[in-house]
Amino acid sequence: MDAFIWFFNLGGSEVIVILFVILLLFGGKKIPELMRGLGKGIREFNTARNSIESEIREGMREVDLKKMEERSKVEERSKVEEKKTEE
Repeated sequence: MDAFIWFFNLGGSEVIVILFVILLLFGGKKIPELMRGLGKGIREFNTARNSIESEIREGMREVDLKKMEERSKVEERSKVEEKKTEE
């Protein structure tokens, strides 16, 4: 909650007014349902974000492995060429 307040630069009295307006709009009985829905939405967002981050990390690993394979092939070729020139 602190990050939310900091992000929107809200003070304590402003948060209280916002909560009061939410209470007036939705009523006391709807707020738990609203918060449950908000929690599910945040959970789904975090799951999707983590999935995307892991896919990106895996892609970066694959790219790094390909680069390492290419480097080793180039090094092998250069060693073979050096041996040929020495002979």
